[in-house]
Amino acid sequence: MSEQQPNSKAVRCAICGKPQDAKFKPFCSKRCADRDLGKWLDEGYAIPGESLSSTNVEEPDLGSE
Repeated sequence: MSEQQPNSKAVRCAICGKPQDAKFKPFCSKRCADRDLGKWLDEGYAIPGESLSSTNVEEPDLGSE
């Protein structure tokens, strides 16, 4: 049996803020896990940085034959 400390904070779902479910950690449900996956697939998450354009991307040297 696990007891919670009175002053400890419950870990919350990364999407909706409800308490996490160990089965779907760090989310509370499959729905929130799927929402997060959808955000990754739709490129909703991004790492800030300089935008890559076709002018500053080097083509690999495949060697000339």
